[in-house]
Amino acid sequence: MRKLLPLVALLFSAGLSSPAWSAPADDYQAAYAKAEVAIRQADALKNQWTTTLSELAAAKKAADAGDFDAAVAHARQAEALANASIAQAKEQESAWTKAVIR
Repeated sequence: MRKLLPLVALLFSAGLSSPAWSAPADDYQAAYAKAEVAIRQADALKNQWTTTLSELAAAKKAADAGDFDAAVAHARQAEALANASIAQAKEQESAWTKAVIR
């Protein structure tokens, strides 16, 4: 068993030095692309929240600095804000009729 531990450690460290390091950058690019799509949809509904673009800019800034964990978090937050603004726009399409005095 003790002879296997160095081998396991070697295999484990070899796996970490492979292209697995590029995964965070790929995760960031995927999250950023999804956020951009949601932002475009919100913009098409003319209901884009101001904080959404700030989060997207923070994601780009973090990625440029090499902090892909923060970049992914900001991009996902931007997507969530855009999706919430889309949901708000759709809800408000019919909700205004309830506020009209008859």
